[in-house]
Amino acid sequence: MAGNHHKLIIVGSGPAGLTAGLYAARANLHPVVFEGVQPGGQLTITTDVENYPGFPKGILGPELMEMMREQAQKFGAMSYYKNITRIDLSKRPFTLWSDEEQFTADAIIIATGASAKWLGITSEEEYKGYGVSACATCDGFFFKGLEVIVVGGGDTAIEEATFLTKFATKVTIVHRRDTLRASKIMQEKAQRNPRISFVWNSEVEEILGKKENHKRTVTGVRLKNVKTDETATLRADGVFMGIGHKPNTDLFTGQLDMDSVGYLKVQDGSTKTNIPGVFAAGDVADSVYRQAVTAAGTGCMAAIDAERWLESQHD
Repeated sequence: MAGNHHKLIIVGSGPAGLTAGLYAARANLHPVVFEGVQPGGQLTITTDVENYPGFPKGILGPELMEMMREQAQKFGAMSYYKNITRIDLSKRPFTLWSDEEQFTADAIIIATGASAKWLGITSEEEYKGYGVSACATCDGFFFKGLEVIVVGGGDTAIEEATFLTKFATKVTIVHRRDTLRASKIMQEKAQRNPRISFVWNSEVEEILGKKENHKRTVTGVRLKNVKTDETATLRADGVFMGIGHKPNTDLFTGQLDMDSVGYLKVQDGSTKTNIPGVFAAGDVADSVYRQAVTAAGTGCMAAIDAERWLESQHD
């Protein structure tokens, strides 16, 4: 067991987790970063990152994360490519499990991020990976010269739709309201784009497709108008979900304070959760900004908070 005890364990490896790893390593805390199944977080499924300071020509998401990882490891952070499957925060040292393997830590930084939301209908599950996706940057290329639908009306949906116009000949945004929630600049960009059109006050009731010889293909969607209850069919070769994100916090239910959506609550001006010695950084505690640069900023804060807290335990 002694070999599995660490001063600081960081759960998650996006910009928040890896920046926390960098700062904690430089503070001689010998952090261990549990990178999980999606090392590098959401940025690894992003192509061009054009708004991260210091990269005027832009940088590929996976490349940026590899550089962050390399920098953290240079100063002594260790990466474990394992998932944390269970956690006990009721007493110190805290205990974490990766399946049957057990680890203990004096302090923990949670940087588990957020995941794309889905509609939750049967047909969506049926065609997931066969024309239904929640990541335009991962799958857009496969829809070259085809027509696609994007579900949603916020920044996520508009970003996905704008990106998809690089490949698809037509992108239809389906939104259940009659106005977009996206930022003004994003809205204007979409409305100026000749390849983007809109269907308002409508919800996707069913994803339509055909199955031939074990092959599944999306052919369109059945839409329901939320004001008139009328249904209509819209042809499409692909459907992309752009309905936002859900924080990856199921692991901490009943142990850490969360808001109604599941985002971890932190004390104002810090990354401290309701349990001393447990800190939260990045999208897991941020429902407002959700940017790589803000995640990295809170990763830095969490490492400094953890360092100060660990020092205070020895006073």
